[in-house]
Order: sequence, then structure tokens, then C-alpha cells
Amino acid sequence: MTQNKATTTLSANARERYNKLETERKPYTDRAEKCAKYTIPMLFPKDTDNSSTNYETPFQSMGARGINNLSSKLLLALFPPNEPFFRLSLGSDIVNAIGEDSKTKVEWDAALVKIEQTITSYMETHQIRTTANEAILQLIVAGNALLFLPPAEGGMRMYRLNSYVVQRDGVGNILEIVTKEKIAYGALPEQAQSCLGDNQDIDPDKIYEIYSHVILQGDNYVSYQEIEGTMIAGSNQSYPKDKSPWIPIRLRKMDGEAYGRSFVDEYIGDLKALEGLSKSLVQLAAVAGNIIYLVNPNSTTRVSELSKANSGDFIKGKIDDVQALQINKTQDMQVANAMKQDIESRLSYAFLLNSAVQRDAERVTAEEIRYVANELEDTIGGIYSILSQELQLPLVKRFMVQMERLGAIPELPQGSKGVDPQITTGIEALGRGHDLTKLDSFLKYAQVLPEAFQQRLKQGEIMTQLATAIGIDASSVIKTDEEVAQEQQQAQENQLAQSTVPQIAGAAMKQQ
Repeated sequence: MTQNKATTTLSANARERYNKLETERKPYTDRAEKCAKYTIPMLFPKDTDNSSTNYETPFQSMGARGINNLSSKLLLALFPPNEPFFRLSLGSDIVNAIGEDSKTKVEWDAALVKIEQTITSYMETHQIRTTANEAILQLIVAGNALLFLPPAEGGMRMYRLNSYVVQRDGVGNILEIVTKEKIAYGALPEQAQSCLGDNQDIDPDKIYEIYSHVILQGDNYVSYQEIEGTMIAGSNQSYPKDKSPWIPIRLRKMDGEAYGRSFVDEYIGDLKALEGLSKSLVQLAAVAGNIIYLVNPNSTTRVSELSKANSGDFIKGKIDDVQALQINKTQDMQVANAMKQDIESRLSYAFLLNSAVQRDAERVTAEEIRYVANELEDTIGGIYSILSQELQLPLVKRFMVQMERLGAIPELPQGSKGVDPQITTGIEALGRGHDLTKLDSFLKYAQVLPEAFQQRLKQGEIMTQLATAIGIDASSVIKTDEEVAQEQQQAQENQLAQSTVPQIAGAAMKQQ
């Protein structure tokens, strides 16, 4: 279903709602700023920061390395390169209509694989992985992010937590979203500029705040945009509840809270302690590295001669008259360094820095992706359940809406009467990999069966299911029954022609 103009009467109160809900959001932004301080400060800047802001660099790199490593593994598991992270399944009505017709079922599966590949290619073309990686970094540090997929064809945009507010009901359903953007007058669309009146005396570099307000009304979300307290003409839109272009995501769900908690927030104590120890050790090492010599004021050794002496020169003096200044804090440094290494070890385990299964290469194998997905499932498995429902599934549904409108895929009815996308996560992150494993096990058992049993196998359908499970277009590599029958008929005709040639030649020689 495509976007429609909103039919519900709306009033311009987006700024008022944003300011009211901002109070509830503040504790989460404060925690996000603290988490960014000990990892990558520029990931979550303050409202007062701008392009000229100089961020304080942490004394340790463990936080930055940790979130970059974890985000890359999450991205690999959630969005495998050139592999669908979802599968399209038939509704119960279609399954009942097909019944025991296995051939029709195989044809349906093959057609769905083509659609899956088309959707995956469309998402890769529009660089979803780039924006998804930014969103995952925000989830790890701030615990929240907002994605927006324009109704028309285009890419995807990400909002940080300090650029939007959200309200949910008790079970987590989105009731209201308000975003705030700061845009210069020259970059405003014409509809927004017209709301500001006569533009002759307007500074083109002046920054204006545009609010986008999304409200749940019945089974639809309605939205509009507002500038300077005035609703922008033509900005009213309406979207189905399960196909909204606004996708707020969380990392850790907390019952009764509209916002999620971040991964870094769980380890902020270790990161803060590591930052303090690293700073102390760096400062202590700098003091220890500062070379200063102390000379006995009553000594006969002359400092001027020492400073001018070359290697191998002889100078009159006593060795006890000159000594290097030492801070005598070696034992304290060892204690601090031991504690620092202990904290780094704990954080390395938490951020999966000890894993070395993934090679530094442009293409990684399916087994490597399975290993990473399995490792993430064992370590932070709870993240998958919420990201599959709040990130992957809405993305697929929204891209399907865009592609149906563009005619790239056929319009598919959803629900029990149509086709529904299903997210495959964890060890099943490679889509139909589990089906391939089951088919492989079945064929191994079939090989040891007597020949009479093997003759009962439908080889053509097995080959089609194997291609479907692997994720390739079965029609491009497997011959149809008609093609096989045609080739067999052609082979019989060629064999008959070859067998009749000697007979005709023999008859001709007898006539001679």
C-alpha cells in the first residue's frame, strides 16, 4: 500500500509536544553522553556542539575498539552481504489451497526466492548497510535510534536520540514520534519557505527548526511537518500501522519505558575505571620519562664540564656528586597496570575482541557468518529478538511497499491470505540455511537406502529445493520437465537416425 494524504484533521502542535516529551527523554540522553565520553565522543554530541567543536580524546582506546568491533559483527549477522536476512513464507490460506501438490509448492518457493533476491539487491543498491551501521553504533552507545525511509524511492536516514522524542504504550507500540531538524533557510523546501511569508528580508543563512509529528490514529499513522508554529502545506501523510516509514529502534527493552538502554551503559563502570587508570599511568609515565640530574652543591664536579663532555672524555669528579632524579613509584605503577590489564580483559570479552574467526577480507564465507552469528547469540542473544521485530521486519515491509509501487516486484497480499516476511536470526541468520541442512541430512540417509526406495525420490523437485535453500534462481540452472522430455525425444530421434543410416547405405549398395 502506498502513502495517502491524511484525512484526519491535525493541528500544529509539534513543537509543544516535542518540548513536553523532551523532559522524559533527558535521562537517556545524559547517559548516552556519558557512554560516548568513554568510547567515541563524536558519536553522540551535545546540542550545543557544532562542526568546530573539539572533542576530548579518551586516554584509552578500548571503548572505541570495542564498539567498532561489536557493531561490525552485528551488521554482519543482521545484514549478511548479498544474502537475504529474511524469507518470504506462504499464508495458511495458500498452503491449504496447494494441499499435497508438492510441485506447485516448489514453484511457489522458487518464485519467492526470486523476490527475496530482488529485494536484497534493491536494499544493497540504496546503501542500507551504511546507514544501518550508523544506527547500530548509536544503539551500542545510546541504546536508541530512529530510521526514516522516504515514501518515494530513496535511501534511509538516521536520527540520533537527541533529535527526536517517542511515546509508547505499555507493550511497546509506537503512539507518537516528534523529530526536530535544524535547516538553513536556503535549504528549506519551497512549501516550508512559503510558510515564512515574504522572503525579501530573510537571511538565507538563518537556521530554522522543522518538526515532523507522527501520531497513531486507529490502524494508521498520520504525520505532518511544522515550521515556526505553522503546518507546512502538503506535508500531511497517512501510512498503514505495520508499514510506517518511521522506525524507532532500541537495543535493550525495558518494560514501561519508551526508550531503550545501551550496551555500553552496562559496562560504564569498567570503562570509567579504565579511563582513570589509563590517564594516571600516562601522566606518571610522562613524569618518569622526564630526565633531571641533581648535582651536589658542595661537590668538586663541574656541571659545565659534564654538559660539554663527549663520549669517552675524562673529567675530574665523584660519581656520587651527580644522580638522576627518580620518582620511586615503580611498585605503584605495577599495581595500577595489573588492574588496568584485568579491566581490559573483561571488556575484551564483553565486546568480543578476543574473537579472530572473521578474516580481514572483502568476502567472507558463509561458515564465518554462521560462526559470528552463533557467537553473538551466545554472548548477547537477547539483542536479536528485539532487533528482528523493531529493525529488520519493519525494514523489509517498508522496502516491499516501495518496490511494489515501483513495479519491481508484484503486489503481494499479506496475512493468512498472502505472503509474509519472516526474519531469520541467530544461527539461522543466513535465511534458508536451515532448510539446506535438513535436505543434506535427508540425502545422506537416502544414499544408504535400497535402490527400490531411491526410485521413489523426485529428483527434479529435490534439485529445485536445493537451489532454493542455497538461495539461487532454480530456473536458471535446472531444466524443466518439458525441457528434459524434449531433450529425451531429440536424443531418441538422433539415435533412430543413426541406426537407420547403415541400413539405407546397405540397401543402396545391393541395388548397385
